[in-house]
Formats: sequence, C-alpha cells, structure tokens
Amino acid sequence: MSILVDKVRIAGFRGIAELEITLPRVTVLIGTNNSGKTSVIKAMQLALGDYSRYLAEEDFYIDADDNRIESILVDVRVVAMDLEGKGKPVLFDDEWVEHFGDKIRSEANGDQFLALRTECEQDRIKGGFSITRFALDRWPDYPNWKSEATKRKNQLRKRFDALSFISIDAQRDIHQELREKSSFIGKVLSSVEYDKADITKLEELVKAVNDEAVEKSQPLQDLKEHLEQLNQSFQGSGEAEITPFPKKIRDLSKQFTVHFGDQANNSFSMEYHGMGTRSWASMLTVKAFVELTGKNHQEEEKPFFPLIAAEEPEAHLHPNAQRKLYKQLIASNGQIIISTHSPYLAALANQSELRALSIASLGVCVNQLNVDLVDPEDQRKLQREVIHSRGELLFSKAIVLSEGETEEQSLPQLFTKYFGDNAFSMGINFIGVSGSGAKYRPFLRFAYDFNIPVFVFSDGEVKTTQELKKNYDKIFGETDIGNSPNITILDGTDFEGYLLDSGFEESIKDAIVKIDGPDKIDKWIEKKQGTQEKPQKTSQPPCETCKQPIFESPLRDYYSPDGQKKAMLEILDTKKPMYAQAVTEQLCKLDSDKLPPKIIELFKKIKAGRIL
Repeated sequence: MSILVDKVRIAGFRGIAELEITLPRVTVLIGTNNSGKTSVIKAMQLALGDYSRYLAEEDFYIDADDNRIESILVDVRVVAMDLEGKGKPVLFDDEWVEHFGDKIRSEANGDQFLALRTECEQDRIKGGFSITRFALDRWPDYPNWKSEATKRKNQLRKRFDALSFISIDAQRDIHQELREKSSFIGKVLSSVEYDKADITKLEELVKAVNDEAVEKSQPLQDLKEHLEQLNQSFQGSGEAEITPFPKKIRDLSKQFTVHFGDQANNSFSMEYHGMGTRSWASMLTVKAFVELTGKNHQEEEKPFFPLIAAEEPEAHLHPNAQRKLYKQLIASNGQIIISTHSPYLAALANQSELRALSIASLGVCVNQLNVDLVDPEDQRKLQREVIHSRGELLFSKAIVLSEGETEEQSLPQLFTKYFGDNAFSMGINFIGVSGSGAKYRPFLRFAYDFNIPVFVFSDGEVKTTQELKKNYDKIFGETDIGNSPNITILDGTDFEGYLLDSGFEESIKDAIVKIDGPDKIDKWIEKKQGTQEKPQKTSQPPCETCKQPIFESPLRDYYSPDGQKKAMLEILDTKKPMYAQAVTEQLCKLDSDKLPPKIIELFKKIKAGRIL
C-alpha cells in the first residue's frame, strides 16, 4: 500500500486566482510559457516543501482591478492507494496511521483521507508573512472550498516529514551544485560517514599518496622547502606539510568532483561537459538523494513518500536523451510531477496523465482529457494521430483543421499573407486530417478537452458536411455548422473546385504552367477527350436482382462550358502536393483583400475568436 496526493487546490498564488488539479502518480504539466506550470509546482512546494523561505510579495495574486490580494490558500488531499498508485482508494496502513495520527478523516463511504491547508498572509504590522498550516475535518465540494473553517486544535506545528516534496528547478548544473551544501548532491555528500577505524586507514592511505606526490615533484619539494622557513616565526619549531590531496576524510567533499566519459581512461570533469550532461547528472543526483533518504527512513522504521517535481527536464537534451531521462524519472519511488514544453515527453505520458494549463480571463485554468468519454479506438487515434505524431498541438493557442494536402500547405502561407505574420509565431497550428467525417473526431475531442479553440475549413459536398456535423455534434453538442463561428464550409465542392468556381482560374492555370509547361492543359484535353471517367452513382432505382445502386461511366467532354476547368481539376489531382505549393504561390501574389472569400472568412473567424 502507498499514498498519493490526488488533489490540490490553490487560490491567490501568483497568476492563479483559483484552481483545482487532480494528480495521478505521474503527472505531466504542459502549456505555453507563463501558463502557470511553475506556479502549480511552487504552490505545492509552499504547502509541502521549503518554498516558504522564498515567499515574496510578488507571489500574491493581483486581481482584475490591479489590487494585490492579502492571502494565499493551498489545500492538499492525501489518500491511501494500492502499490501501483491506481484503483480504488484503500485504508491507510498502520505506519501511516501512526505518522498522520488523529488527522486522518473518513468519507461517508469509508474512504480515508488527510486534508492539509496552508494559509499565507502578509503581515502589515511586523512586515514579512505569516504561514499557518491546518488539518481539515472535511474535503469540501469545489468551488466552495475556501470558506471551509479551520480549527485551532487542528493547527500543525510542523510538516509531516515522511511526506517529502522535492523540487528540481529548470536551472540546474551539477558542476555548480558540487560547491553548494544545500544542493541535493551537497546533501548526499554531507551524509557520508565512515567508521573511526576506516577513517584512520583511509587517512593513512591519503598521507602515503601525498608524500609520494611531493617526492615525485621537484617544484613541490622546492615549495615545501621555502614554506618551512615559516618556522622562523615559531621559534624554530614547526614543519610545513603540502597535501595535494585532502588530508582529512572530512574534507573530501570540499574537493569532490564527478568525471564522466565513454571509457574510464577517457573521462573528464563535469565542468568540461555540455549543459545537457550537467543538467541530466544534476537530476540523477536527486534520485540518489531520494533513495538515501528512503533508506534512512526505512532503517528508522518510518514511512517515506517523496513527491518529485521536475521542471523542464528536457533542457539541453536531444529527443532520445529526453525519452531516456523521462523513463528514469518515472521509475523513481513516490509521485512524479513533470512540467515540460517537449512534445517528445508529452507523447510518452499516458493520456490520463496530461494536464494542460492555460491563461483564461480569470487566471490560470487546467484541462485534461476526459478518458471516460473516449472509446478505446478514439484513444488509440488520439495517441497516434495527435499526441505522438503532432505533439506540438499540445502547446497551441488554436488549431485549424482541413481535409486535404492543398489546404494544409496553402492555409498557413495565406495566413501569413493576410496577417503579415507566421501562424506558428501566434501559436496557431494548421492540420490536414487526410479525409473527412470521423477523421476529424480525435482532433475535435483533443481540442475540446484541452480547451484549445478549434476551427474547421471543410469541403462542401453533402456527404462531407453531414459527416462533419455528426462528429462535431458528438463532441460540442448540437451545432448549426452552416452558421458556426468556428466552421467555414466551401460552396458544394472541394478546395480546388472552389478556387476555380470563385474566379481564380488564372491562378490555377499559372500554377500548372509553372510545373508542367504552357501546353500541359491542351495536351491533357487532347489525350483524355472522349475517354471514360470513373464510374459514378446514378439516381436510377437499385437493380431489382442484386439490389445494388446503378453506376455509369460518362465520357469526358472538355469542350463543354466548364470543360477546361474539369481538365484543370484532373491535372491538379495527379500531383496534389506539388501543385498545392504552386497554387499557393500564385494566390500569394494577390493583395490580401483579394484572396478567396472563404479563406478571408476563415481568417476573420479566427481573429474574432480573440486568438490574435
């Protein structure tokens, strides 16, 4: 049996007006810069760790009227869980009951919990801050939690030392930390102890090494000879001793170094390694510290549960190294919280472990995938088509979905033409879903659950719009897709057909000429005129015998009024990716207000959605 911090509530801390976040054993916090990831971690450190000594006036929330509030609240709920950190909560075992004492409470259904509250206020009289901690008798419903009364008899004089919060800052460097007693490796080194007999033996070995080092070096012998002249200040007594290596075992940590390399005889000091290796090594020293602390608790027969919070573990590391470090972190005992900007790390997490933070009108908010509403097949598609393949979407301010390759290539460039800036610099991602209908669903589910605005640029065929509505309604509820502020539908055709029907025939023609020369269209018509098209379903009644629809293959006629447009569409279909770029280049030559109307309509909807 283990324990778990399964819920945290925060109010009035930094950019967080009010927030509740649920935490599994491994939690991956994602979001753009300044979205609140660090604030969540520091608030937990304030409640469970050592952040109180760093508390500053800037940590208190400023409201919409530019008033700094005077108090911070952080509530933490601890529950007992099975050894995997999964499944239904269970009762605390004896060692945790002994540690938490009479502060453990029970729900009406018998589930046990420990609820801790940290209150921080600015002391206007004495200056500084007052911090008090309480055990709560109830875990109240959200959002009415802040009014829950605290009782003086439940005030805590100290933290529960077995519930240890360990924060790994984004700025870390083992080379610097070797000189800091308060660092994790410094704490490990300060705990090094030897038996008295071992100290004597080790110091004799060090003395022998020092004597030989001096004996083998003429400069050191000369230095020793000069330094012995100090005895003139000590009435002729005294002897200089040179120790290239620390004389006392207690001083070993002062010159402690870490070397690393691909071979024992080719390793070198950490100060000569890159920041990626130094950062990685720093985090591994945290694991060493946690294991050492756990062993000490075990020897004392006391429980121990660490919460390790690592900020941006991917810093300075290439993707494969990021993945390896992630596996090392989550293999640690206890509970793991990771904040990251890396799509590679996010893709390694289970979907239920992702927590997306963003800034809303009322401050920081958190969203997560509602896996209970996603069937297994859609979960698989989400993992493959969104999280694993397009992890950058996790950090989007908005997503624009379309169907084909042409739109996926054209829309971002036309966006730049229209707005004068790149879409990605504004946090907007354009995605071609390679189909219609159900292909949209994993992206729509993802956007809905993570509260990311999503816009759809859809072909206008009847079947396509019917499938779009079906899947959009399933996630967002009943929607008039023809009048939705988030959906733009082409007029009864696909993207290429829309361009030709909307007066951009010359742009298409110029694109074809650029790719295949000026006679491409004429040669196509000459070669294909009178040949059969693909079979098309007719409006005739089904066959009486087999009950199947009736199809026919009409002959191509390029000399009809729209014949040349038809030929151009067929040509575009042969090399869509290549022609997509050429068509886009031609459209970008136009003034921004002369772009195709439906594209301008889409861009105006994005702007109206307050994304820009």
